[in-house]
Amino acid sequence: RLFSNQQTGLTERAVTRLVAGGQEVGGRKLSFINDVAVTQDGRKLYFTDSSSRWQRRDYLHLIMEATADGRVLEYDTETRELTVVMENLRFPNGIQLLPDQESVLVAETTMARIRRVHVAGLNKGGMDTFVDNLPGFPDNIRPSSSGGYWVSMAAVRPNPGFSMLDFLSQRPWVKKLIFKLFSQDVLIKAVPRYSLVAEIQDGGVCRRSFHDPNGLVAAYVSEAHEHHGKLYIGSFRSPYIAVLDLQGP
Repeated sequence: RLFSNQQTGLTERAVTRLVAGGQEVGGRKLSFINDVAVTQDGRKLYFTDSSSRWQRRDYLHLIMEATADGRVLEYDTETRELTVVMENLRFPNGIQLLPDQESVLVAETTMARIRRVHVAGLNKGGMDTFVDNLPGFPDNIRPSSSGGYWVSMAAVRPNPGFSMLDFLSQRPWVKKLIFKLFSQDVLIKAVPRYSLVAEIQDGGVCRRSFHDPNGLVAAYVSEAHEHHGKLYIGSFRSPYIAVLDLQGP
């Protein structure tokens, strides 16, 4: 909300909290509020709560456990009603509204897939898979100029090759042992710094992709936003934004 300061003549912004972390919804607390998508009319907000147990600083625990305690929620700005749209998701991360405003794409990080959750219309309450078996673990999802979606992946699943996260997903006792022996800082250093951004079309078709095999430009990428022929790439660990010219050679 904007308002004018009569003393300075400057326009200032006021911030209003709509949803608070820690509040209880549907019998569980909001512990890891993550990404948000807003309808065109601004009335409804859809957002992911990645876990009801782990917080943002403990994201590696959530990845290792791969528990299905994540949710998608809806907040109505007019009625101020907060409801659960979908639950039992495994690390729901990035969220993006589809053009029809009746569905959202949700990155299910630990499952290396993107789900389509129907939030309005005849299919409201349903869910299907938009793309499965991604080459990496998806974070945020943003629209591309071609009608597809930019999907950022901070870590990849080598194929052929060995993926530690895939290996551990079926061995919970090994994961518990690892966390007893090593800190999160040590574990994150063991993750290959391979960054991948892919443009995914409807039907799961990859139109193009950009790779940083050693993470020299942008390690641990979390989001790619296209604007005027350039791709702005963010990272959840690097203190800067990288820019890629999509119209370049």
